[in-house]
Amino acid sequence: MGMWWIVAVAILAHTASAAVREYAWEVEYKFGWPDCKEGMVMAVNGQFPGPTIHALAGDTIVVHLTNKLATEGLVIHWHGIRQLGSPWADGASGVTQCAISPGETFTYNFTVDKPGTHFYHGHYGMQRSAGLYGSLIIDAAKGKKEPLRYDGEFNLLLSDWWHEDVLSQEIGLSSRPMRWIGEAQSILINGRGQFNCSLAAQFSSTSLPTCTFKEGDQCAPQRLHVEPNKTYRIRLASSTALASLNFAVQGHKLVVVEADGNYITPFTTDDIDIYSGETYSVLLTTDQDPSQNYYITAGVRGRKPNTPPALTVLNYVTVPSSQLPTSPPPETPRWNDFDRSKNFSKKIFAAMGSPSPPETFDERLILLNTQNLIDGFTKWAINNVSLTVPGTPYLGSVKYNLRTGFNRSSPPKDYPVDYDIMNPPQNRNTKQGNGIYVFPFNVTVDVILQNANGLNANASEIHPWHLHGHDFWVLDYGEGKFKPGVDEKTYNLKNPPLRNTVALYPYGWTALRFVTDNPGVWFFHCHIEPHLHMGMGVVFAEGLNRIGKVPDEALGCGLTKQFLMNRNNP
Repeated sequence: MGMWWIVAVAILAHTASAAVREYAWEVEYKFGWPDCKEGMVMAVNGQFPGPTIHALAGDTIVVHLTNKLATEGLVIHWHGIRQLGSPWADGASGVTQCAISPGETFTYNFTVDKPGTHFYHGHYGMQRSAGLYGSLIIDAAKGKKEPLRYDGEFNLLLSDWWHEDVLSQEIGLSSRPMRWIGEAQSILINGRGQFNCSLAAQFSSTSLPTCTFKEGDQCAPQRLHVEPNKTYRIRLASSTALASLNFAVQGHKLVVVEADGNYITPFTTDDIDIYSGETYSVLLTTDQDPSQNYYITAGVRGRKPNTPPALTVLNYVTVPSSQLPTSPPPETPRWNDFDRSKNFSKKIFAAMGSPSPPETFDERLILLNTQNLIDGFTKWAINNVSLTVPGTPYLGSVKYNLRTGFNRSSPPKDYPVDYDIMNPPQNRNTKQGNGIYVFPFNVTVDVILQNANGLNANASEIHPWHLHGHDFWVLDYGEGKFKPGVDEKTYNLKNPPLRNTVALYPYGWTALRFVTDNPGVWFFHCHIEPHLHMGMGVVFAEGLNRIGKVPDEALGCGLTKQFLMNRNNP
């Protein structure tokens, strides 16, 4: 069938319940019309978004990834997969592997250990912004049942879309003065959005016309077809590069049952906030008037929205799918109502029977998030260090003890106690660094994410932070500056949710706890694409003497290239 097709074969593995799911993927640019305007998208086997992977817990996934880009490297990160025993397959360029060069093929091989809603995306440069993403859905292992009951399911991948190409965005962010990327032109649902027209034009105060579509239009919305009096699972994943979103279904309640691949105590809501990197499952019961259709909306939160909400339609099959709803779509909550956002986050608790966190921590980091300058270039920094990932992947440097691969001095574990988080920094300058935090195996680490003001007054933003290789417990959110010895008293140690992505709110702090039980080197960073590009991240290493075999092809660049050549040709 050739490399252009997904192999999509399930080969029986050594156990009766697990399978090997093997794929051959080629990534290249193609012209597309994500929001009815032509642009370049990154496609996997010609598809945008990329193909959805479906697997069962315990299965092994093998992806032979060929880079067909003419001038760019390539990696894919399997977001939410812990990569137990396979840290080299995490897909973080410069951290766990070398970028795949044009024309080369790299094979990812990893096991998915538990059911959940996940996705994958590019993790080299800002290729996620260019459309390199797709869904990764893990169902319960054969013979096992999930604690959820529903009649059908839908998978919705949410993203934002710019008409300016990603290379231009990267150059602008790295210019002096910085040229900010601005707000997205469109919000996409499963890679489809509408620019300069609206599905709800008749209710809009703007002059946008009603969208009209021809057969086969790539930007035509995918309607969700449902039967009356059924319950459906809607899996949501946000691969946005910048936008925080609010998701709602007109006239219908949502029961939230899963967050970042972990079951939670179900709760009912009218809408949910979803930040870049987060995933959820909600249950929706079709108990409304079956003679009507209903809007589904995803609108911008956390930033002043210059991007119209994405719209599609929940279609009761008792009426034509082309019939538009007769009342306006749900209104996205006010963008800067952060109290509302925090109240939603604080409703999320682990499901009964979930593992509880250790009672105390062994080590603690307090990470101050600031915006600064380096020689006039705008950067983001953590404890006054703006991260620059080295040319030799960290995993290779620590595996083969290459002392010059990066700065072996640990970055600061705290920040000055007199720092004023409410105002622009008195010292506007920062420095670049590539040091990492190294932990022993199987210790408990607390991370306090501390937000602050940016370079301009009254400018503190939401930052969704994502940890590779782990789930962590979200112990608490707080206002102002974290107070050691005081704020720990409010921690939820009974049923905190397990997440891999969490929001850091303006002028506040978020407390996390995780156990260093996964030998490897793991990225921890803001999931907003331009913020990571500008240095907002750190790297954790743990259990370094327990890292197993790493395929040579993962590390064939930088200092490890010569090391491997010398080792293989003594």
